[in-house]
Amino acid sequence: MNFAPIIFISAKTGQRIDRLFELIKYVHTQNTMRISTGMLNDILADATARVQPPTDKGKRLKIYYITQASTKPPTFVCFCNREELFHFSYQRYLENQIRNTFGLEGTPLRFVIRERGDGKA
Repeated sequence: MNFAPIIFISAKTGQRIDRLFELIKYVHTQNTMRISTGMLNDILADATARVQPPTDKGKRLKIYYITQASTKPPTFVCFCNREELFHFSYQRYLENQIRNTFGLEGTPLRFVIRERGDGKA
């Protein structure tokens, strides 16, 4: 859980308890953050230009767009041509790109991969 911030407190002396509640409030704000589809697709375009999506037997993954479906935790839906081509390492790469841009510190990110036109929106 490298996304979770760590704070050292003392139950005996009460040291840094005030910072704990500030951190809780900050993480809650990150957990409820809503990111527009346009901003996500800009990040997707930059990320795919920097590192090409994976291929398998001559078939290349095409990610059409990404949108945020919900918060608590932030859930992103990626629409692509073939779900089986979406390797977990590329998903982690996209997650890192989103975290670098928006922070989202202290909250897990969920990704749902959908093939475009599969009727599960």
